[in-house]
Amino acid sequence: MTDDAAGEGWFTGVDPDTLDGARDAIEGGSSDAPADWPALAVDTGFATDEDDYYDRLHEATTAAAREQVRERERADDQQLIHSIRAMDDAGRLANELAERAAEWAGSLFDGVEPGIEGARAVAEREPAPADPTEARAVSLAARVGDLADERDALRAYVERTAPAVAPNLSDLAGPVLAARLIALAGGLEALAKKPSGTVQVLGAEDALFAHLAGRAPSPKHGAIYTHEYVRGTRREDRGSAARALAGKLSIAARVDHYSGDHRPELRRELDERMATIRGRADERAAGPDERDDGEHRANDGGTGGEEDGR
Repeated sequence: MTDDAAGEGWFTGVDPDTLDGARDAIEGGSSDAPADWPALAVDTGFATDEDDYYDRLHEATTAAAREQVRERERADDQQLIHSIRAMDDAGRLANELAERAAEWAGSLFDGVEPGIEGARAVAEREPAPADPTEARAVSLAARVGDLADERDALRAYVERTAPAVAPNLSDLAGPVLAARLIALAGGLEALAKKPSGTVQVLGAEDALFAHLAGRAPSPKHGAIYTHEYVRGTRREDRGSAARALAGKLSIAARVDHYSGDHRPELRRELDERMATIRGRADERAAGPDERDDGEHRANDGGTGGEEDGR
């Protein structure tokens, strides 16, 4: 609503029998000062009285909120969230049902193996004719295989979709971890607004609450533990690795949300930082005797190769 229209009423020129105009006025309008909006609405013919005005206002604001939610749910990052959660659910259910299928089928058939592959093998069996028990056990095993297949298909979808939604985050974290971080944060925008310390412990909320209650030490990492740069680093250096990784992931999420352009230098910077952290770990692993021996040879002016130059 422009300043000129503000004196005439919030819904001036809006058809009272349609919601679209009222919703547009709510979403795109503004006013620098309050006014007697119900009276102005009655004067301009939008409402018959004050009660009618508030009824129409409630209906229009509800429609506007519903449309915003609908648009938000259709956003690419929300679709990525649905897919990664569905992938995790399908995987968890497949594994749980595989245990049940193995236990059941094992009571009916010989040589039943545990796990999803064992369930696939059971699903290929022919139940005895007119034996409903075997038929149901074989059918359950088949459903396990279907769930596992759906999990794999969802993973493939995530791996295709995440780089389009968050190219830098996917480059640094991998598509699946990138999608999981977006889901844990509640969306790409929410992730982009979080500090790196929060990104570092996303997924470790239970451990964090236990720490705040004084029952456990502070967690060093959450979901990012699955990243090779954290999981593959020596235990004593995982805190440093997790902080460095979380810092770069935070930057990547912000670039993805606010600009969307791919910046390969973020990956190079992360690789260099991790090489430094792991290099320190390798020096410590060498032990003080080996380091001291190298320094001694350097000080003696011997021909110890590269260590002589230190």
